[in-house]
Amino acid sequence: MAHAPQIKIPATYMRGGTSKGVFFVLDDLPEAARVPGPARDRLLLRVIGSPDPYGKQTDGMGAATSSTSKTVILSRSTRPDHDVDYLFGQVSIDKPFVDWSGNCGNLSAAVGPFAIRNGLVDPARVPRDGIAIVRIWQANIGKTIISHVPMTAGEVQETGDFELDGVTFPAAEVRLEFMDPADDSDGGSMFPTGKLVDTLEVPGIGTFKATMINSGIPTIFLEADALGYRGTELQDDINGDPAALARLETIRAHGAVRMGLIKKVEEAAGRQHTPKIAFVAGPKDYVASSGKRIGTGDIDLLVRAVSMGKLHHAMMGTASVAIATAAAVPGTLVNLAAGGGARETVCFGHPSGTLRVGSQAKRVDGQWTVTKAIMSRSARVLMQGWVHVPFVG
Repeated sequence: MAHAPQIKIPATYMRGGTSKGVFFVLDDLPEAARVPGPARDRLLLRVIGSPDPYGKQTDGMGAATSSTSKTVILSRSTRPDHDVDYLFGQVSIDKPFVDWSGNCGNLSAAVGPFAIRNGLVDPARVPRDGIAIVRIWQANIGKTIISHVPMTAGEVQETGDFELDGVTFPAAEVRLEFMDPADDSDGGSMFPTGKLVDTLEVPGIGTFKATMINSGIPTIFLEADALGYRGTELQDDINGDPAALARLETIRAHGAVRMGLIKKVEEAAGRQHTPKIAFVAGPKDYVASSGKRIGTGDIDLLVRAVSMGKLHHAMMGTASVAIATAAAVPGTLVNLAAGGGARETVCFGHPSGTLRVGSQAKRVDGQWTVTKAIMSRSARVLMQGWVHVPFVG
């Protein structure tokens, strides 16, 4: 009986923020997978263990959540003033496709450390001690990310006392600057409908106020109370309700059409990574999933977000950029939930705790623009070696 032999590929399993993924150097991939296309997708699906009708990814590196079904491919950048090109693939758990339509803000924190460790950054730009500035080209969305990576004795510093809600242990802080994060390509606006708050009609479900924004990642923000929520919900409150998840997915699909990301709602099934859908509310007391008590005075607003069909256990990094940007623009639903007015930073409550993010937004020729969004994450190598996978190019 014919069989496909396993090949082994150098790989690193890393945590970045509240996500985990398998990292590759482009030149280490089989030749057929070094270019975009079916061969690359087949390889990454098999590495992660998808598609898995059991929803467990037992036969791969994935851990059956949107936060852990992720891959990253890095290479030296050929672009001026950049060190590394970063390509992110969100691997579907139960379907045979890899979504390349957006970035992962959490894994962005691991890109700089990985690039330094693997010699993708000019050693002359990496100090023995202090902060290494890694200039990242995010190839999925065509944007620049500046990563501030701590160095100690010539090595990337991974341990430290920086605490990130949603991550059990403290680590070293990696500060990220998402430069010009709004998607204004082809002369478009970061508010693709042209309105800070629009009306989104969803047949059979209802009509909702919505802020739809392209910054960090395309995101649809709704009001929690319009959905029958308080904004304090944890994962089990929503992920255990198939009807609620189906309703949110239908709203997301109609929002994707309204944002011009797809032409028909049926296409949303093949674009699970973007847009995200989130709901906001004013600050309230609640107990996070870790048991940590969050007080009304600790936060400016509450945000809950859905990723790949499930309520996220914390907050996606790219959605955090969208939150920061929308909060900085007076009149959006995010800004109003935070109390309105001008602001450059906001602290929001999510299922695992809190997160502070910042953004610099301004109005130019009647259009809102954002120069950069800032947040801190941490990253750590979990395992390094080879991933073994049956693969025929």
